Amino acid sequence: MAAYAALVSLMHIIDDLERHHSPPISLNKQQIQSLTENVMFLQEFLEAYNSSVSEEADPFEMRIADVAYAAEDAIESHIVAKIQLSRSRETIRSRFLSCFRAPKDPKTVSSNHDDEEMKLFQDVQNMIQEMDQIKSLAMQRNTEKVVLHDTRRSFVFASSSTGKNSSGMVVWSEGVLNGILERLVSDQREPQVIPITGMGGIGKTTLAKTVYSKKIIEQRFDVCAWATISQQYNTREILCELVSQATNKSKEQLSEKSEDELGLELYQHLIGRRFLIVMDDMWSIDAWDRIQRFFPENENCSRILVTTRLLHLSSQLNNNYSLQMEFLDEVRSWELFSKTVFGVGSCPHELEKIGKKIVENCRGLPLSIVVVGGILRNREHTLGVWESISQNLASEVNLDNDKFCMELLKISYNHLPVYLKPCFLYMGVFEEDDSVRVSTLVKLWVSEGFLKPMNGKSLETIAIEFLHDLVDRNLILVGEMGSTGSIKFVKIHDLLRDLCLNQSKKDGFYHVIGQSSPRGISSQRRVVIPMNTPKKKVLDDLQSMPRARSIISEYGNVPRIKNSGLLRTLHAYKFPYSEDERHVIKSLASQYVNLRHIAVRVGSMSSIFTSFTRLWNLHILIVSCIGKEFTAPAEIWRMPQLRHIEMKGIFYLPEPSSDDVVIMENLLVLEGIANFKCSEEVVKRIPNIKKLGINFIWRGGIEQNDYYCLNNIKRLCKLESLFVLCWSSFTASLYVLTFPQSLKKLTLEMNRGFEWEKMLEKIGALPLLEKFKLSYGCFGTGKWEMVEGQFPSLKYLELGLCRRLKHWTAESNSIFPRLEKLHLLYMVGLKEIPTQIGDIPTLQKIWMEFCGESAVMCAKEIVEEQVELQGEDLPFHVQVRLPRKNEALVQRLAGPNFEVICNSSS
Repeated sequence: MAAYAALVSLMHIIDDLERHHSPPISLNKQQIQSLTENVMFLQEFLEAYNSSVSEEADPFEMRIADVAYAAEDAIESHIVAKIQLSRSRETIRSRFLSCFRAPKDPKTVSSNHDDEEMKLFQDVQNMIQEMDQIKSLAMQRNTEKVVLHDTRRSFVFASSSTGKNSSGMVVWSEGVLNGILERLVSDQREPQVIPITGMGGIGKTTLAKTVYSKKIIEQRFDVCAWATISQQYNTREILCELVSQATNKSKEQLSEKSEDELGLELYQHLIGRRFLIVMDDMWSIDAWDRIQRFFPENENCSRILVTTRLLHLSSQLNNNYSLQMEFLDEVRSWELFSKTVFGVGSCPHELEKIGKKIVENCRGLPLSIVVVGGILRNREHTLGVWESISQNLASEVNLDNDKFCMELLKISYNHLPVYLKPCFLYMGVFEEDDSVRVSTLVKLWVSEGFLKPMNGKSLETIAIEFLHDLVDRNLILVGEMGSTGSIKFVKIHDLLRDLCLNQSKKDGFYHVIGQSSPRGISSQRRVVIPMNTPKKKVLDDLQSMPRARSIISEYGNVPRIKNSGLLRTLHAYKFPYSEDERHVIKSLASQYVNLRHIAVRVGSMSSIFTSFTRLWNLHILIVSCIGKEFTAPAEIWRMPQLRHIEMKGIFYLPEPSSDDVVIMENLLVLEGIANFKCSEEVVKRIPNIKKLGINFIWRGGIEQNDYYCLNNIKRLCKLESLFVLCWSSFTASLYVLTFPQSLKKLTLEMNRGFEWEKMLEKIGALPLLEKFKLSYGCFGTGKWEMVEGQFPSLKYLELGLCRRLKHWTAESNSIFPRLEKLHLLYMVGLKEIPTQIGDIPTLQKIWMEFCGESAVMCAKEIVEEQVELQGEDLPFHVQVRLPRKNEALVQRLAGPNFEVICNSSS
């Protein structure tokens, strides 16, 4: 796997140099041809290679990886040397001009350059000769071509994955579920801790989630909150999560509070209220002791539900009761397996016998059954294929449960096509139980260089297809769906994460600081810095890794590494912002010249933009510099390799000079731009932009209607997502804002005086618009009258804090023909909503938060009307959140398909 990823990465470097408008070096054409031929041959060889080595890294694969890494080192080291030499020349010239001192002998400089060129040529030639030898060995092996997967197949996936559904199947009896529910809603007044225990993968968390989501639980408890603990827990983060859920405050609002302050706020909010707290995946009594002191001992039937793998821990929490999860019996095992592999279909008769043998070897462990089912769902349903899987499982049957489960999961990894293995193993770089944003994962996969181009698709498209494939195999879990049906967050089961870490350690795919490495750390290419790693350990390890190409550190500062010029990926973005962590990077651009991906928080943008153009191959630029104003250097318009620019802070982008001829063809995302001027020059420079986020901030003297050229946005004919925020006092310029027909997502957040009626007609005419969010602004007439034919593709609509809207009506029954979700937020003046919304066949949910009583009653009437027409089994439901003072209304309205939540923090 590491060998394949290394070969793909090497080809990316060659391609980047070949396609760059001004490459820092040029490779010998004949050497490029030889390298390319060898790399392509070895890639194809590995795609069909079936290694016989299991416990350790395959020596032949590692030899391939080592030569690919050596070729990368030779090329990229020469790039760094060339850029440093160029900088040295500039420094000499500057000193000469300022001090009239003679520069170094140009013959010496030229000689150094020639020596570097000769060294590069010889190093690459050595790598070609080594690859020739490896190629000969590969041909001599006469390897049995067992093709595990057709790498040329076309990926087509439905919006709802079968993997997602199968992972949520009920695998326990009704008695188990009802037993837990009875404990939770019993009349025993003193608070109770209810442990659920059992081995990993047996379904503890799934059972807890099922119970937690029951309506009887929502109606029973005033406050419900869920926190995942894990082995490496962080008390402050757990408390922040609980307070956020209990009080409906965002985590940003709580970011400045200490651990004790959060604990006190949680205690004060829970005291006197009946609460249910779920503490998932607890590993030590110490974690319980640190958190439980903030739970008041209310005599009102409050409950705490704990899941743990440790039986002795459950007895410490409650010595009278715990639920021990049992393995599935034969009938339930077969039911789960059949649904995982065939969905609503049934197992063919000729496969039933071997299928039941496979299920028997899974020993009744739900995770094992689901993962093995994921393998078979994506393979041919033939007797030969299923017998092969059965033999692999049978060989592990005498192992103890924990080891058996890991070996079984390893079989699922071995059956992955080689191009999916790096993507799966990469999930181990994130913290245990993390919800990983899909957009972040895709960018990292792309920047790491192990995605192979295919069929003319963009690397981002390939990454999404690979992600769906892993979800479909039940190796990655869907954490959260987006508002229009795409996957927004993913997670990985902790046993599968352990597999990622173990396999990556064996293959040398990445090194986790604080852990041992069979191959030593000096040759490691990727570095993971876990949360709470001691600073000294980080410094010691980083200084011992001169070949590091990636640093993933979501929770802390990143010290400079040895030979930092070779670094390609620097992702240090997720950790909480604080005074101690502002200066994450210093003099970044002047040192890290090879970077492709930067995602950092900084105290000053000068650390990024100093010698910015030396980042010859920068693709991703994500920077948070909150509260500071800064302007990008004009040279940014001469960096066509950029694909993604995202800024947090007040970031101004200068207009490109008409003298520049560079077109930013690769730029797909441009977010966080202040006072964006969409002039003709800008439009010409970003023809392929797909996502644009702009903020308008008042700057004195600029209020002309045409200054920002917002009517030119319609000329961005590939734009799919647009976010516009305007808190400045001017509005005239914004009324000329126009939209391209390609737009799918639109978010507008305007000042209080902006009148929406002047925009809605042209927005409603957009043929592909799926997601539309309006915030603030006002309706000058107090009305929104919808007409037939508007919003033909809209799936999600959100109105928030739009002033003076009272009457929302429709003249036709045909409105929002594809609407799935409607979200109304703080629409306190709204008297009515169109009754025709209830007739929309695709409608799934109406969600109203803190809206006026008239609008809530209107929603209730819509539900009642539809119940009369369709019965209580409606395809949609309404969820309403009201302040505590409306508790009488809550009791009156709640019913089937109409859920009312009283906000206990009001």
